[in-house]
Amino acid sequence: MVRRRSPAHGTLSVKVPPTERREFLPFAPPALGQEEIDAVVDTLRSPWITTGPKVQRFEKEFRAYLNAPGALAVNSCTAALHTALICLGIGPGDEVVTTPITFAATVNVIEHTGARPVLADVSPTTLNIDPAAIATVLSPRTRAIIPVHFAGHPAHMDEIDALAAQNRLHVIEDAAHALPAAYRGHRIGARRNPTAFSFYATKNLTTGEGGMLTGDVEFLERARIVSLHGMSRDAWKRYGNSAQWFYEITEPGFKYNMTDIQAAIGIVQLAKLGQLHERRCQIAAMYTAAFADEEALELPVTEPGIDHAWHLYVLRFRHNTLRIDRNRFIDELTRRRIGTSVHFIPIHLHPYYRDRYGYEPQAFPIAYDSYERMLSIPLNPRMSDQDAMDVIENVLDVIDEFRR
Repeated sequence: MVRRRSPAHGTLSVKVPPTERREFLPFAPPALGQEEIDAVVDTLRSPWITTGPKVQRFEKEFRAYLNAPGALAVNSCTAALHTALICLGIGPGDEVVTTPITFAATVNVIEHTGARPVLADVSPTTLNIDPAAIATVLSPRTRAIIPVHFAGHPAHMDEIDALAAQNRLHVIEDAAHALPAAYRGHRIGARRNPTAFSFYATKNLTTGEGGMLTGDVEFLERARIVSLHGMSRDAWKRYGNSAQWFYEITEPGFKYNMTDIQAAIGIVQLAKLGQLHERRCQIAAMYTAAFADEEALELPVTEPGIDHAWHLYVLRFRHNTLRIDRNRFIDELTRRRIGTSVHFIPIHLHPYYRDRYGYEPQAFPIAYDSYERMLSIPLNPRMSDQDAMDVIENVLDVIDEFRR
């Protein structure tokens, strides 16, 4: 398609319809290859398939990659967040502040502890939780803040840390989107506070299902016990070389351990992460260059001092530019064989949280307004340049067809 600056910029359009795709372009398939398959097969042929030597190796290499104090492999980011809250003693009567623009797991784990989630609106630029909004919802019952590094762009941690220090609050980072993002020269997860990562199938590094909790070494010693039934010795220590069979239950913990099968995939993915991330950056740059002059679109930003993980590329449609809404736009792209998603339905719109806490849609106006206008387009390392061009051309084609 030959395309133009819009008539509003004083230049006429010359439009050629995009070539129709023969195959559907999935939104976020996992980037797995023969190396991961071989690693899993090697594990299946070994004497150890549950938590064992490969989990230990994955933890060690992940810790070194981030330059983190310590790392604990678990079966999901949800498990990492829940374990962190439990280890910090968060429970009934407490409040934890987080964002409405996140997946429900971030807030569900707060509910699981018996504490109350308190939402604070987001920045209109990055869609990360706004420190100024956090300040307005703090109370004597507030015990912690959970910032979410939305789409791979780190939150304003300096301001959040300052609020936490002033009010003696814990900070637990939800870094499900944030590998390998960096904030002011340090990778997310390198700090001593608890940070939870996701290795779900769509993430920048995947183990199918899985997660990692990083943080202070002494904190993670307790977290390791909590994450496996409260046992004083895990299976590797009970059944491996020089093992001792005896163990004690020191508290009622959870079944949150990662398996060696998952860790085998993770070790290979971690070694590839640099090239996988570079490809994400290339595709994001193609999108930004192609959409920069499109008046109907508000593009994602990268603020100074930030290394963006580019987990998501989230477009927002500007008001009064199109004759269709976001949902119809998704339908049009689906018809053109382009997969999409929406990140996220704000927490306060879900029936459980809406009814339990009496939220109105406009309770968090920036989150709500952004949600109604947002669309995540495909961004993954398996995409070819032609795939990216197909996305670009079809997005622009829908805009041209339905422009006001």
